[in-house]
Amino acid sequence: MKGTKGRRRFIDYPRQGREGLRRWLPSWRQWLSAVALCAGGLAGLFAVVYAQVGIPSENALAGQEASVYYWADGSQMVSVGAVNRQNVTLDKVPDSVENSVIAAENATFYSDSGVSVQGIGRAVVNMVSGEDTQGGSTITQQYVKNTYLSQDQTLTRKVKELIISLKVSNQKSKQEILRGYLNTSWFGRGSYGIQAAAHAYYGIDAKDLNPSQGAVLAALLKGSEQYDPGLSAANHRRAVARWKWILDRQVATGKMSQEERARYRTFPEPRGLSKPTSQAGQTGYLVDVANKFIKADTGLTDKELARGGYRIHTTFDKQRTHRLEKAVKDVRRDTIDPKQRAADNYVEVGAASVRPKDGAIVALYGGADATRHFSNNADTTAVPAGSAFKPFVLAAALQRPDDESADTSEKRAAVQKSGAGDLSEALMKAQSPPFVQAGQQIGLERIRDLAVDAGLRKESMARLEQTFPLGTSAPSAIRMASAYTTFANGGLHTDPYAVTGMTHNGKNVPGFHRREPVQVLDAGVAQQVSSALEAVGWRTLKQPDGVASQQPVAAGRTEPGDRMKSAWFIGSPQPAAPDFGSVPGTGAKEKWGGVRPEPAPGAGDGNEPTTAVTMFRNKPGAPELLPMQDVGGSGTGLGTAIPPKIWSAYQQGS
Repeated sequence: MKGTKGRRRFIDYPRQGREGLRRWLPSWRQWLSAVALCAGGLAGLFAVVYAQVGIPSENALAGQEASVYYWADGSQMVSVGAVNRQNVTLDKVPDSVENSVIAAENATFYSDSGVSVQGIGRAVVNMVSGEDTQGGSTITQQYVKNTYLSQDQTLTRKVKELIISLKVSNQKSKQEILRGYLNTSWFGRGSYGIQAAAHAYYGIDAKDLNPSQGAVLAALLKGSEQYDPGLSAANHRRAVARWKWILDRQVATGKMSQEERARYRTFPEPRGLSKPTSQAGQTGYLVDVANKFIKADTGLTDKELARGGYRIHTTFDKQRTHRLEKAVKDVRRDTIDPKQRAADNYVEVGAASVRPKDGAIVALYGGADATRHFSNNADTTAVPAGSAFKPFVLAAALQRPDDESADTSEKRAAVQKSGAGDLSEALMKAQSPPFVQAGQQIGLERIRDLAVDAGLRKESMARLEQTFPLGTSAPSAIRMASAYTTFANGGLHTDPYAVTGMTHNGKNVPGFHRREPVQVLDAGVAQQVSSALEAVGWRTLKQPDGVASQQPVAAGRTEPGDRMKSAWFIGSPQPAAPDFGSVPGTGAKEKWGGVRPEPAPGAGDGNEPTTAVTMFRNKPGAPELLPMQDVGGSGTGLGTAIPPKIWSAYQQGS
């Protein structure tokens, strides 16, 4: 019994001979033992996982399927070709290019173990917190991800990346890893690998790249969507800054002398963007717009889309798209003649049709040819709306704010009887001062917010200055057509979309959802605005003999008095003739010439789209729009007569 009383326990916890809190606090030996036990357990677990995870077969990137885009009727629009990659050996890659890549991505490449535990830890923390998981990977890890794994940002994939990277680092030489990395990395412009990138950006083989060009391509590895200098001015600034940093970094790491660095002071501009011939005409513009919606809805990147294997179903109507393109070409041929008039040079047209009932983009015109003119005129936000913006001012004058009291509402209603009527008359007569005055009375913020609710993007809104109600903002044709559907659809607005769904290797890609309409205007307000717009449509589209066009059209437009560098026409076919008597200042129904137009098939049921046409002048490479004076001849009024002609030709086409 005596021996039993003094026996020590294997684990002295709770601790004997201690009282209070100290009895429950582990000793330093116990802490050390627990840490050692955990470390040993983790090491054992890692050893088991390390043994079980093998190096898989390489991804067959070059054998990936092309992605196919389909028209709304299910027929094939275009097949965007399989992965563009040409493998090269390191002796075909200049040392200076290798040095640029290593300086940019992994300066310790030749001395590290192939993994960055700190980078992986940061990525894991970011995944748990929902943040971006990119950054911090070594060249070996990036090579493993490109060659053996998917692009999924999951903890499982990260663990596999760590283990496979260690194994690859042990089994392959640094030269083999670098060669594989250079041949599998994404550089943008549809190019995988340094050889394809050299041709995409400079039109030469990789072996002919100089150190300055190599630094530009190395900068793209951080993300071509942010660093391709041909995509935007902001991208160009980022690319130049990183190009400088990569060259300076090579000096700091001893891979380039100060004397050689001094020879590269001018940024080596890459060649212009280009598209494959399969995307000629309107096809390239359609693909670009579809891809924007894909990336917004699913989070996929250009790099992931370029891997191929997708089946994308769009909202684009084949016949309407062809009709719209034909209408633009026919009207241009009849009205625009650069050989006869200097003012007809550099004329650009953009257009888009959006269905009111669901926001589907059914047609667009982005320019003469996507393989030659890369900017999408249907999606540009550089063209001021002018008087085509005024209907949003009228709507703001009519719409009762949600936070308005009943007493204030009664006073406002009294003002509306005269004020809204004045604006309707001013809209019909192409007058501007009443809209400037309305902006002062209503508040510019309220006008802006209503326009954004109706479908315009806040980023396209101009500064809130006195002239804001006159249309200094620059929305795209897609967004203008979308916003005008709100008037045609009883105040309901549905965000525009271009893709109904997509699959990858036979499986649905999640993220697409049906757009639900939102009531952003009172139905009565929408009808009053539509009535005023029908008066504008009648004034614009009436026949030479004064008889109205085939059907009533609610239309917004720029006016010759705008004196802006743009011409717009946005039209929505309506189901019945307007009651001009209910719109102060627009006159009587007799303005229709005694004939009540019949609605077109589908008009008024949400199937007949609202179409926006914009025209402007822009010299390639110049940031500012050119004047519209005398475009199409002196009788066109700053070219404002041409967009209505395009709209009418499109509506009447077959």
